[in-house]
Amino acid sequence: MVSLPSPSNTGARRDNEDARLIVAHLQRSEIFQLYQQAFGAATGLPLVLRGPGSFQPPLHGAKRSNPFCELMAQRNRSCAACLQFQQRVENAATQGAKTSECYAGLSESVVPVQVGERVVAYLQTGQIFLQPPTKERFKQVMAELEVSGTAVEMREIELAYFRTRVVTRNVYDSTIRLLGLFAQHLAIVSNRLIVAAAEADLPAIMKARAFITEHQTEDIRLIDVAHAANMSAFYFCKLFRRATGCTFTTYLARLRIETVKQMLGENNTRVCEAAYAAGFKSLSQFNRVFRRIAGESPSHFRRRQRFDPQALVRSQRSRRPASSGVM
Repeated sequence: MVSLPSPSNTGARRDNEDARLIVAHLQRSEIFQLYQQAFGAATGLPLVLRGPGSFQPPLHGAKRSNPFCELMAQRNRSCAACLQFQQRVENAATQGAKTSECYAGLSESVVPVQVGERVVAYLQTGQIFLQPPTKERFKQVMAELEVSGTAVEMREIELAYFRTRVVTRNVYDSTIRLLGLFAQHLAIVSNRLIVAAAEADLPAIMKARAFITEHQTEDIRLIDVAHAANMSAFYFCKLFRRATGCTFTTYLARLRIETVKQMLGENNTRVCEAAYAAGFKSLSQFNRVFRRIAGESPSHFRRRQRFDPQALVRSQRSRRPASSGVM
């Protein structure tokens, strides 16, 4: 007898898959790549954007990664210790940035990127000392890991260890605060990047997106969109999620939320009028979806726009890379 997966397990796998696709879109986005380059040039530190639950050290192989950490990642025991450390740091960073010290005395930091009510990614940097390393600490680390090998190998490891950058606590804390601001910005524009995402070589998906945009204020069904794209509903669901990183229902909700945001930012339209104009059928549904996707209430979003008159200008500028097909 074939056992079917429980609804809860299926939903969890679907959420994980959606999160993985969202992270992939964000990693390819121009805004992240430009920030990653600028961050590395300004600080000399590695920076990666990764999804929750990575199964390998996220900074391994990254630009500007620590040579000592690269050497340690080649050894099974130290690699396992790195993975355990990553999991501890991630678990501690659900509510905000977290800096922790690994078994070798190096500090790494993760900053959550929260879209709506859930963390979909982490910005990660570090592999530095906050205090100068000592010979005694190095001996303790090597003894703990029981690293064996030739004298040349040990010398290489020792040189890499003591060449690790030492950064003062104040400077490093300021760096992490900058990452926190970028994480907030990335979370704000991520919805727009997701809405704009599409595979250039998939004309059927582009057709579907155009159809959804044209009929977003109507009570459209998945079968209607699949028919417009000349696909079966099953195949459309699979292909659409792969291209956009979300389901049809989620995509439609995000598109409607972006329409509401634009209306609230550009004129004096009331919240309820914007909600109905975008295609929502009830205010309770609209408020629930807006908070889940935007991470704040519609009224709070409008207050922010009025408090910062340049917010809309920045918002519109941030749309340009996504709409140009850079994903």
